[in-house]
Amino acid sequence: MKAVVEASRAAYWGGRVVAVGADRECAGLEWAAEQDIPTFCHPFKRGAEGAQGDRAQWDRAQWDRELAALMAEYEPDLVVCAGYLKLLGTAVLERFEGRIVNTHNSLLPSFPGVRGPADAIEAGVKLAGATLFIVDPGLDTGAIVAQVAVPVEDEDDADSLLARIKIAEQKQLVEAVGRMIREGWTINGRRVRYGVEN
Repeated sequence: MKAVVEASRAAYWGGRVVAVGADRECAGLEWAAEQDIPTFCHPFKRGAEGAQGDRAQWDRAQWDRELAALMAEYEPDLVVCAGYLKLLGTAVLERFEGRIVNTHNSLLPSFPGVRGPADAIEAGVKLAGATLFIVDPGLDTGAIVAQVAVPVEDEDDADSLLARIKIAEQKQLVEAVGRMIREGWTINGRRVRYGVEN
């Protein structure tokens, strides 16, 4: 998130960060507020107490609708998930269809989920990397915008590989999002291309 904010300060990058949101209070929100960027926090709660003091059934769909409404207040052209690990629901995905990107620390479709680098090490692959993709209802299944390869070294473990992937992932995120802002993008089935088709 910080890298995207810093990049947005350069005129050539083509866009600005209109808000930073999270599902819990965190250092990222504090930092964004210090940069005079609007922030919001929308906690993800299970079994919150109702008006009568009873333990109401947690309603994920309501949480998602509220999140969609919060995000819409800032009128983003593109939503960038950077370190946001919650699955987005129908309300958010429909409201911002084709305009939400996320980054993942593997070369998708290989090794989706939270164990990407560890799974790559266990599989014995020689190339790992990072993927920027359009978010859809699945787990790391969206159309791929960009990928960057990171060699797996003989001495790597999951942590050392992840550390190197994060460096490449951050650079890719800044470059690809900037390009999407400047050139637009077109989604055709599973393929994403920079530029807008007529």
